[in-house]
Amino acid sequence: MEFFVDDLDKTLYIGEQIGRLCSPGDIICLIGDLGTGKTHMTKGIAKGLNIEDYITSPTFNIVNEYTSGRIKLFHFDVYRVNDPDEIAAIGFDEYIFSDGVSIIEWANYIDELIPREHISILIEKIPEQSEYRKITIDYYGDRYKYIKEIKL
Repeated sequence: MEFFVDDLDKTLYIGEQIGRLCSPGDIICLIGDLGTGKTHMTKGIAKGLNIEDYITSPTFNIVNEYTSGRIKLFHFDVYRVNDPDEIAAIGFDEYIFSDGVSIIEWANYIDELIPREHISILIEKIPEQSEYRKITIDYYGDRYKYIKEIKL
């Protein structure tokens, strides 16, 4: 499924729709270059989970936990992870196989640790139009069929 967006509000809106449909244990992998809108997508998903906390990228923490919504959110940023063992050492499996929603920015850096069943969201800049993004959402596993309901 593909969307073309021309501002951050539309990225937030798509994320919010995904968040409203999320269930405990969902795993969402965000992939895209620096500045494409991965954290903004996460902010939208958090809003859809009724999380009112200020969402920031956990670049130096690896994971931020948000527990104030209808489902807990575990927000990972693995950009600075040099070795998959590093992410395993923080209890990655305990997070992603829990009753929370896990969002993993730069998930392509730890492909070997991502479960077969997950949602993959690729956000790409459209070079000719600096504010435009192409958002491609794919899902792997029957539990994520709800993605078909997302509309812009």
